Amino acid sequence: MNGDAPSTLDELELDALTELVNIGVSKAALSLREMIGEQVLLSVPNLDLISRARAIETLGKNEPNNLVAVHQVFEGEIHGRALLIFPETRSLELIRAVTSSSLPLEDVLELEQEALAETGNILLNGCLATIANLLQRTLKISLPEILRGDSATLFSLPPPPESGDFVLFVYINFTVRERDIQGYIALLMDLPSLEALKILLGEFIQRTGGDARLPSNV
Repeated sequence: MNGDAPSTLDELELDALTELVNIGVSKAALSLREMIGEQVLLSVPNLDLISRARAIETLGKNEPNNLVAVHQVFEGEIHGRALLIFPETRSLELIRAVTSSSLPLEDVLELEQEALAETGNILLNGCLATIANLLQRTLKISLPEILRGDSATLFSLPPPPESGDFVLFVYINFTVRERDIQGYIALLMDLPSLEALKILLGEFIQRTGGDARLPSNV
């Protein structure tokens, strides 16, 4: 975990959260595969829990150019915002991958908003719903919207964020139709939601006997 991460999650809790995210992303990839009829590989090479300010700085350094994101709000025992983020130059690669690589550019551009929203909804909704289910809770998730801007814009949506906001920053790699596409999933939560998440992770760890790995039928 990054040095400026809050001390509310210990190593075991972070390991459990990483496993939950991996399961959620894997199930979302299966749903995306069903939609496009092609194998979809989604890996989570890294996960960080960092301050919102650090997330803005990190994303800005990694992706200094314009970004496109699918944004959804989630509400429940934990609440916050979920963002699926890509460099704008790579978003068209994603659309080509999940539609048809044979489409001409003008057709891809026409499909961009709809295809991004649908893809983001499948990935974010599927991932969040799976995590909530494994934590034995439910979440209400809003419809997706497409946002564009830099890292500060994406992480400073109204209402104004609290100074104690934290970001669960997930680095993901897509492989769809032999196209490698890198992106990010970011979950923005305030401190009360992070504390609630800590409790839910503790309950999850107790149920699994301290082993975040789950049976294959989950």
